[in-house]
This record gives sequence, structure tokens and C-alpha cells, in this order.
Amino acid sequence: MRSLIELKNVSKQFNGQSVLRDISLSIETGKTLVLIGESGCGKSVTMKLMMNLLQPTTGEVYWDGRTLAERTEKEIVRERLRFGYLFQGAALFDSLTVFENVAFGLRQNRKLHEKQIASIVQDRLKDVGLDPHAVSLKKPAELSGGMRKRVGLARALALDPDVMLYDEPTTGLDPIMSDVINELIIRTRERSNVTSIVVTHDMNTLRKVADRVVMFYPLVRLATDEAQIIFDGTAEDAFENPDPRVSHFVRGEAGERLQELLAAS
Repeated sequence: MRSLIELKNVSKQFNGQSVLRDISLSIETGKTLVLIGESGCGKSVTMKLMMNLLQPTTGEVYWDGRTLAERTEKEIVRERLRFGYLFQGAALFDSLTVFENVAFGLRQNRKLHEKQIASIVQDRLKDVGLDPHAVSLKKPAELSGGMRKRVGLARALALDPDVMLYDEPTTGLDPIMSDVINELIIRTRERSNVTSIVVTHDMNTLRKVADRVVMFYPLVRLATDEAQIIFDGTAEDAFENPDPRVSHFVRGEAGERLQELLAAS
């Protein structure tokens, strides 16, 4: 199957500090990839590199088989509209209504009449289980955490993206609302054949939405010749993996990590 996004030998440093080292990863069209690993191991950085919100220190990022280095800035800006991004905190504009938040990208990037915009906004709000008449005039501060996440998803979907990136989509939500978000991730993929990349610590999300799971490990605990990706497979295989770093993480078991943390305290 065709790879929509590919990273080849990508490394990323911030102020001389390495976060990612020699990462090679391809994402197949229409699949859901879930990235897991401890905080600070480079998952969100990887997602931002995929979207060209960050550039690699070394290595290449490909979209549809062409490197970003081969593309003009104008082309990159245009192609980036194929990506939808659900931020961890939804990142809604506090001063705008729900309607204006969802319409924002359409007004900035599409030449549409207001009636067309209104129709799209209403459809996307319905898609994420919100009543347009009940929420359109509300401000983000008037919404629950789960509703804000759903408005953020509606805004991302308004531009009909080919790729959806979800950064900790269920963080701060109760179990029921977390499952609502997981169901929306699945429904979005199935309805539009959207390629999805999900960064999460929620193992219920992993079990429910993942076609493929990739686990990163912090560079500070790896030898210089060890690969940073320590697992690449299915959710089922992750839970049965013989590597204790993988099995302990997905099962929420401290294992030897507890001794490391106690020794460091």
C-alpha cells in the first residue's frame, strides 16, 4: 500500500539536545498509527515533523513520495491544508464562538459563500455529535472539556483533510467521553478513508483505534547504537511483547522503572 507520509533517518535536536535519533517510519494511506512511549521521548515532535510544523535536524520527510526539500514554500503551505490537527487542549480561539472557530479555516483557505460555510459548519458539528443550534453561539469557556475536544475535531474536519493528527485526544476526559472521542476517531477514518496518527498514553484508545502501534523510548536511557523505536506491530502484539519495556508500559506496570525512579530520588 502507498505511503502517504514517510520519515527517513530523521533526527531532531533542540539547543544541542537530541530528542529523536535516526527515525525511519512510513504511514500507510487509510490506516491508524498510534504512537506511544514515555513523556519526552519525541512522539509529539514526530507528529509535528510529519506536518512540517518542525523541520528535522537531519534526515528527510516525504509526502506522497516527494521530499519536503523538493517542494516550494507555496506548495508546502497548500499541501499542509490536507492535514487536520486536534491539539491536546483543543486550542480553540477563546474570543470566537463555536461557529466562528469551526468556520475559521474555511474563511482563511476556501473561497466560499457564507451560506456554504454555514452548511459545512453545521454538518461537521453534527458529525461530532453536537447540536449546531445549541452550541454555535457559545464561547469555548462555556463548554465542557469533551465538547471543546469535539469542536476542535469539527474545525479540523471542516477542510476535509486526508490526514488527521491527534495529540493526546482523550487527556482530561472521563472514561465515557474518552470512548466518545475514540469512536469519533474510528468513524472519521471509516467515513472518509482518513489516514490517522494518534499520540496517546491511553491504552483504551490504543486497543480501540490502532491498526499499528509504534513505541518510542527516551534517548537518555538508550546506548548510542540502540534503535529508538523499540516496538512496531499490532496492539495485541504490544501486550504480549517479551520486551519488558514494552509490556510494562502498555500494562501500566512500573517494573524495573520503579527502582530507577526510587534510586534517582
